Amino acid sequence: MSGTTELAKEWIRKGDSDLFNARLVAASTGPYDTGCFHAQQAIEKYLKAFLAFHRHSIPRTHDLEELARLCDAIEPLPELALFDLAALSDFAVQLRYDFTIWPDVRELEDAVRQAEGIRDVIMPRLKIVL
Repeated sequence: MSGTTELAKEWIRKGDSDLFNARLVAASTGPYDTGCFHAQQAIEKYLKAFLAFHRHSIPRTHDLEELARLCDAIEPLPELALFDLAALSDFAVQLRYDFTIWPDVRELEDAVRQAEGIRDVIMPRLKIVL
């Protein structure tokens, strides 16, 4: 197995860990901000797994739109247009430091659904078994 495949698998494993934690928070009574953060992080890691699999350098960014553009340049991923990557990107930094933002459970559930959807877009294209 190639080093890029192994690196992609590690990104997926970390993304799955974030998605697991987002689901745990969604099943709780809140607060839900950290769950939204973990959903964003899961998406970020799935996109970075795609880049790693294709031997692309991994940028140090939380901007999901930028990561999606890089992925799309490697292989067209029109399905990514169905997701609100701009809003999800805000969960990486703004949510953690803006003390006025407190997402509700519906926002977290939506973020989790989007993370699951993006995973479903990315995984078949990687052709790897975890």
